[in-house]
Amino acid sequence: MKRILAVTHCILNRASKVEGYNIKEINEENNLRKKLLNEVLTKDIELLQLPCPEFTMYGSKRWGHEKSQFDNPFFKSHCNNLLKPIIEQLIEYYTNKEKFEIMGIVAIDGSPSCGYNFTCKGNYGGELGGCASLNKKIESISLENESGIFIEELKKLLDAHNIKIPIRTLKDEVIHLKKL
Repeated sequence: MKRILAVTHCILNRASKVEGYNIKEINEENNLRKKLLNEVLTKDIELLQLPCPEFTMYGSKRWGHEKSQFDNPFFKSHCNNLLKPIIEQLIEYYTNKEKFEIMGIVAIDGSPSCGYNFTCKGNYGGELGGCASLNKKIESISLENESGIFIEELKKLLDAHNIKIPIRTLKDEVIHLKKL
């Protein structure tokens, strides 16, 4: 039986991430990424890479966003278009349980798209230049205990197709795989 783990895009491709400046946070995530990949390779688990909705909509030169900027019908439609072939693959694997086991989906907490337990939110938007309240807008950004838009749309599609797959954060998935 083939075991399959679906992962958010940036777990396998850090180049898709918005440019970060918090070296400690980057190093912690990279260490978790290495631990996950080591467990996956050691345990002979297949990987299904989800697409990155932010990269495919805005490219590599985008600024960081927060969830409310993506909470609109246009971005949700983009997410659903990206997820259609993924859901079809998951349906195929899920309905052939004698051949495949979908172990879960791994999300990146903090992401406005792919966060699971936490996403960044705030009162952010508009022109940066000449904005008298720019610091106030930046300071409004905080981590909130909810999923990002892409993961919310993915959960809706999984529910619509009655597919029961656990979703875990990168850190939680590493812990889970070490116990196997």
